[in-house]
Amino acid sequence: MAFILTFLGKGGSGRSTLAIATAQKFARQGKAVLLATQDAGPVVGTQLGQSLTATPQSVETNLWAMQLRSATLLEQSWDAVKALEAQYLRTPFFKEVYGQELGVLPGMDEALALDALRRYDASGDYDVIVYDGAGDQTTLRMFGLPEILDWYLRRFRQVFEASDLGKALSPFIQPIANAVLAGDWAGRLEQPSQQAADLLGQGRTAINDPTRVLACLVTTPEAAAVATARHLWGGAQQIGLAVGAVLVNQTTAGTLEPEVFAPLSNHAIPALATQDWAALIDALPDFNQLAQSAPRPIVIDVPARRVSLFLPSFDKTQVTLTQYGPEVTVEAGDQRRNLLLPEELRGRPVQGAKFQDRSLVISF
Repeated sequence: MAFILTFLGKGGSGRSTLAIATAQKFARQGKAVLLATQDAGPVVGTQLGQSLTATPQSVETNLWAMQLRSATLLEQSWDAVKALEAQYLRTPFFKEVYGQELGVLPGMDEALALDALRRYDASGDYDVIVYDGAGDQTTLRMFGLPEILDWYLRRFRQVFEASDLGKALSPFIQPIANAVLAGDWAGRLEQPSQQAADLLGQGRTAINDPTRVLACLVTTPEAAAVATARHLWGGAQQIGLAVGAVLVNQTTAGTLEPEVFAPLSNHAIPALATQDWAALIDALPDFNQLAQSAPRPIVIDVPARRVSLFLPSFDKTQVTLTQYGPEVTVEAGDQRRNLLLPEELRGRPVQGAKFQDRSLVISF
């Protein structure tokens, strides 16, 4: 398993430059590093002094870099879908559709990139993966996919199986499945569903663990960049993505006032001059240490029947808490989170909620 690191911040704040410097920092520590950029342009390759391709290429000792090209990733994913279909269906019907024919629909880029990160992580080839994405709400939606899809899979399956429609259709499932599926229909129906659930659960667990996946905020001293970083900080907490520090880029005049991003540390990073990467690398913090000390987005205290959600940059007027049946939903800004509660708290009614130390504290 690799340590996955990404950066959030306003466009033009220098996220890609800091991603490169971070990848070089880890590589020079002897770590095997993959720098994966979603920037389709030539900028990252130009800074590295080498054109990037859709597959990892060595750019220096211990460092590989690549572009996450959606069309190529879609072809690879489509081949996997066809292989799965051929395994489970008697007469596959996607076999005459080729990945090279498919276009990338809006929203597919993030899902394809996340799956690529999952595969490179699972390969065991890299100690560190530095992901250079859009660094905005798009990136947050990407990292939030495992939790959201896991919820859809669990919740809708439960509702369907308990519904009159589900009960009415269940006698017809077996003969239809026997006609379409190969081999043991029951096992074939259950296996893909369980595989999907396992993958989503693993993804959710990894993203909720700052020693596995960590984000850092990137800003300049400019007010709009600071405001954007604060907004993304709050959004990251909503999807369970820990944020470790603030990198104040293109400045040597000092860092921001501590209370702006408290309790995060913030670090002044000088502007890149004449490809002098050493100065940037030296100014970067110890990311492994940040992973250990990053504020947890959610803390669950089962004995006290209390859940604390760290929601910096939001106040109580911007947060809505609702409970429908067994589900507790928190809406902050333009993001909504369904809390996955432990069995001991699941289904219990909310007794109260309050804002305390930038956290929403929910009592059951």
